Amino acid sequence: MEVEEIYRRDLNLLVALRILVEERSVSRAAMRLNLSQSAMSRVLGRLRDLLADPLFSRQGQSLIPTEKALSVNRALDEPLASLQQMLAPSDFNPGTCDHTFTIATTDYAMQTILPFALPRIYQEAPQVAFDFQPLQNEQLKEQLTYGRADLAICRPSNPLDTLHHETLGRVGVQCLVSQQHPLAGKSMTLDDYLRFPHAMIAISDGVKALIESALADKPKRRMVLRAYHLEAALAIIDTMPLIITVPADLAYLVAERHQLVVKSLPFHFTPFDYSMIWHPRCEYSPEHEWLRSVVKEECGKLIAKRVEDIQLDQVRL
Repeated sequence: MEVEEIYRRDLNLLVALRILVEERSVSRAAMRLNLSQSAMSRVLGRLRDLLADPLFSRQGQSLIPTEKALSVNRALDEPLASLQQMLAPSDFNPGTCDHTFTIATTDYAMQTILPFALPRIYQEAPQVAFDFQPLQNEQLKEQLTYGRADLAICRPSNPLDTLHHETLGRVGVQCLVSQQHPLAGKSMTLDDYLRFPHAMIAISDGVKALIESALADKPKRRMVLRAYHLEAALAIIDTMPLIITVPADLAYLVAERHQLVVKSLPFHFTPFDYSMIWHPRCEYSPEHEWLRSVVKEECGKLIAKRVEDIQLDQVRL
């Protein structure tokens, strides 16, 4: 197709397609584009004519994109990101930024990583706001693409495919038991670890998978509780001989606050990388670039210091 022919096409329709795929709703897409619902329906009709495809079918209250819609949407990633970079103001000033960032994250990151970045963030950009959401690890790509999360902070358990990511640092794993636990005053053996009941918080399903892989030839643990928040496990740790497996630095933080005992894993466990992950639509946005740089610098320094403090390089976890 010649350039002149592209000029004669309404390329704004392709932006509307991106919004429709993300929102899966004509009414929500209309709100984002500041259109009436009837005008948005007409836009969808023109998109169907332009691309010679129905693009969406309706299932309940949601629009289900066709393979053609998904294919075109994927192809838009690079050109739309380039346009955003080209059209964005050249000088970004965090002091005047009033953007609301949506971050999908784990209980671990909310308690031990992000709080150390927030003071600098608000010092540089006092008008920004945050909306923290529970990480949906198995739907991470969809959460960043369609759930409108700008950034995820976690240990991914699935291939990232078209998503962008950067490592923040390495994280180890340790255990928590109550002071009344039969293991509180002695070393924990592998038999002990397998014998007592367990709780796992949503530090990431990827961590659970790593532990299960390390114990693949051993009897399965008795998992009595899995929860997003650590508080659910802490509520019963004094009523049953529970072992809670969490990232090492979180273990020390929680043990100090709640008078618990930290135990090392009684088997080899390789520390894992914790990362921040984002969709290509955020790659060239000045405010997102700034946020990622602050999170990388502050959280990276914090994780590196904890690796040294906990002697993660010397301890066989």
